[in-house]
Amino acid sequence: MKTPQTSRAGRALRTPGGLSVRLDVRTLVVVVLLLVAALSASVLLIGTGDAEIPAADVLRTLAGHGTAFQDFIVNELRLPRVLVGLLVGASLGLGGALFQSVSRNPLGSPDVLGLSQGSTAGALVVIVLTSGSADAVTVGALIGGLVTGLAIYLLAWKQGVHGYRLVLVGIGVSAVVTAVNGYLLTKADLVDATRAVVWMTGSLGGRDWSQVWPLLALCAVLVPLVLVNARGLRMLEMGDDVAYALGVRVERVRLLMLVSAVLLTAAATAAAGPVSFVALTAPQLARRLTLPRCLKGAGGAPMPGPNLVPSLCMGAALLVTADWAAQRVFGADQLPVGVVTGVLGGVYLLWLLVTERKAGRI
Repeated sequence: MKTPQTSRAGRALRTPGGLSVRLDVRTLVVVVLLLVAALSASVLLIGTGDAEIPAADVLRTLAGHGTAFQDFIVNELRLPRVLVGLLVGASLGLGGALFQSVSRNPLGSPDVLGLSQGSTAGALVVIVLTSGSADAVTVGALIGGLVTGLAIYLLAWKQGVHGYRLVLVGIGVSAVVTAVNGYLLTKADLVDATRAVVWMTGSLGGRDWSQVWPLLALCAVLVPLVLVNARGLRMLEMGDDVAYALGVRVERVRLLMLVSAVLLTAAATAAAGPVSFVALTAPQLARRLTLPRCLKGAGGAPMPGPNLVPSLCMGAALLVTADWAAQRVFGADQLPVGVVTGVLGGVYLLWLLVTERKAGRI
């Protein structure tokens, strides 16, 4: 076995079979810290509510040593909500990173491209036109997101999908679907309109194990698939011609990544509603933490490109932390998590636009 090669950015390990694996120490440290933050916030969130449970008791109950009351509160009522929050945040963080990488644009996220609005349209159709059950609303939101993603891809196609064309088409589709959503709300009766507005806010309230298992199964399939193709995605950063010359099947990789991103985003929206701005901010924050300043763009802004695992962990940490903060400040279920992420994400978006403008990129 050859001696590992070390650089400023990380460490390259070569296996006996000749396979080279690059270990980025900075990224590894960030991922570990984000996982610790996400798990710590999860424990605090499980203990937060009308019946407060100390963190030590939460851990003891999760290990199977709690009282019957604690076991019911922790494992039946609160643990599914926290798991949905972790999975939704992870899905949105990874989906946002994929969109930003494919479009090579820091604004390329489901919120901007219209995928969240498409999922909302699917849910509204079920709520307003059929007064469907919660499961039917979930299926409608999933179908709405997939149909919107397909429409954006087809409209943006012209001998391939260019990043800026994808963003511009997505903005146009978002405007159209938002208008459709407004029309559907005007046609709803008071009860259905109230139910629709609550769903559109984005919340983890009332989530149970029926939302956990589908999300977990989807992530178990898509996350390894995306990570296996991460090298091809990185080659796309250098342009299609260079990627072709390096042996990357450009359109296959791009289509696979877009389909994965749409599925992750649509499934997350179907499970928790359109939680705003997590998909936009998580990849950007993760990149700022993992990239040395010498590898950043003008003005210190993070350059586009895959930063998949840190983005996934950042999304999970952001969502459960936002839900915990909302409950601690306003009480359980008084303020949906979508409101908190919307406010924080909107402030971050304004700051990002100002930074990009000062750097001369917009």
